[in-house]
Amino acid sequence: MTAPFVLAGLLTFIGAAAEFQGAPAQRDVTAEQVRTAIGQLGTLEFTVRMEAARTVRRAAPAVAVPALTDAVSAHPDGYVRFRALVLLSGFNDPRTRDVMTRMLEEKNDRLRAVAYAYFEHNPDPAALPRLIDALSREESEFVRPALTRAIAAYGNEPRARDTMVALVPRGQDFFRGAVIEAIGDYRGAYAFDALTAVARLEGPLQDDAVLALGKIGDKRALTTFAALQQTAPRATQPAIAAAICLIGVNCGSHQRYLTETISFAIANAGFQDLLRGAAAGLAALAVSGNESAMRTLIELGAPSRDPARAAIALALGTVALRNTPLALKVLEDESLHEGGIELLREAFDMLEEDFIEERFFVAVRRAYWQAAEGSPTRKAAEALIRKLEF
Repeated sequence: MTAPFVLAGLLTFIGAAAEFQGAPAQRDVTAEQVRTAIGQLGTLEFTVRMEAARTVRRAAPAVAVPALTDAVSAHPDGYVRFRALVLLSGFNDPRTRDVMTRMLEEKNDRLRAVAYAYFEHNPDPAALPRLIDALSREESEFVRPALTRAIAAYGNEPRARDTMVALVPRGQDFFRGAVIEAIGDYRGAYAFDALTAVARLEGPLQDDAVLALGKIGDKRALTTFAALQQTAPRATQPAIAAAICLIGVNCGSHQRYLTETISFAIANAGFQDLLRGAAAGLAALAVSGNESAMRTLIELGAPSRDPARAAIALALGTVALRNTPLALKVLEDESLHEGGIELLREAFDMLEEDFIEERFFVAVRRAYWQAAEGSPTRKAAEALIRKLEF
């Protein structure tokens, strides 16, 4: 990548947040260029789509936000509307809330999914009744998990709590797994009994329930975990180890077990279930703030090959999306740049988390501009921007 191209890439992210208004590079992007770029968001050519999104991101909010809002409402291409809505979410404009509210009733399921994700990360008590009412209509594997995560984010509201607890034992396992994960991520102690009941049953949701209990952090779960260490299948043991560590008991030994399990599974074919469980366990620790867990994922994942590599990359991607400050802090170590960022690139290629990825991009761009020139944080952010091409 030539120096001029790198410089151009760095300039593309100035306009993504409100604090960058008025920067000279923003004024270089005209309204016509923004409209043209928006029209290219749906092209089949990846490099064209990527460059179009970068052009929009570097535009001043006063130019980009109206154009994106118009595209969301009226563009004839449904995919362009979707991508425009995702990009609009990155500008932190107060008018976006009204746009997202309208999207809750959209027929285009991608647009609804973005709206649900928006209200997960931008809670509005007025939106909660509409989110709960939507449960009776949403049955898409693509959309319903975003909806249930949004409701879980309102865990202080009794109606949201009652709704989530009722969903734990009901419906298809795929949807129940998303419910259980969301409750854990938002530390929904109100669902402790419901999650414990699932954790005690051998089956596809046992790992999810065990990890969720660990994230909640209620030490009453240790009794269940101790019993499961004796009776649960081999593939569930990594989740149990991670959950005990999350509660704060013998974390060092349990984290070592997860690390050793991944190393063993990389070296020995046929243990992919153990590897996925251990990688997910380390990811849960890292999301909770454990730096060494993320370092381990990078150090073990960087030299690995598929199928092990894909599982580790996805685990690392989860950490980056759900604890971006920690990811940046770990990547300040230049020895981890190449391996860690390449794993993240692969993870983002596999994940379909457009809204959350856009939040990640905004956070990294903000970190770049707020960090001192030449600082480890700025170098890490620059490396991410250059490699992930946003």
